Amino acid sequence: MIPFAGHLGIEVSAAEPEEVRGGMDWAPEKCTAAGVLHGGALMAFADTLGGVSAFLNLPDGGGTTATVESKTNFFRAVREGRLEGVTRPLHVGRSFIVVQTDVYDAKQRRVAQVTQTQAVIG
Repeated sequence: MIPFAGHLGIEVSAAEPEEVRGGMDWAPEKCTAAGVLHGGALMAFADTLGGVSAFLNLPDGGGTTATVESKTNFFRAVREGRLEGVTRPLHVGRSFIVVQTDVYDAKQRRVAQVTQTQAVIG
């Protein structure tokens, strides 16, 4: 459904308006120097889950959403394994939807937290 997400190997495992869950595997082609997962790959993962969450929370008459702002805090480097993400809506309005995505490594340590604002496009 989302070609770029497919290219990165992002999988959505559960999708409900209250919570979206997904995963993405570490791979060398997604890394910066020294085998560390690129921050852009982490952000793309969170943006994908956030976009699904926002779409599932569209108000009546809303057609789609678009990310208009994204704030990421990185807490630790990822050098192997699978990432898991959990997205929950913080605010669901008629014009904007705000979601938060927590990203965890294979040891269930928080890797990043991403808060996004998605515009509702009619």
